Amino acid sequence: MQYFDYRKIAEAADIPAGKLAELSRVMRQDFPNDDMMFELHVLRACLAIRDGHITLEEVLAGETAKQT
Repeated sequence: MQYFDYRKIAEAADIPAGKLAELSRVMRQDFPNDDMMFELHVLRACLAIRDGHITLEEVLAGETAKQT
């Protein structure tokens, strides 16, 4: 079941498929058993990137720093 169409927003934000997969892997670690929360957080990240509030690199760097 798909809750949010984050792929459409990722496309509008010019996020390449490989980077979206990387972002998805990072977000899945935070929500391993909750598909809705996982998709919501990927969507929110994509919206923030699309709207210029943060870059993809910043999102990925922040998530990586949080894990260490």
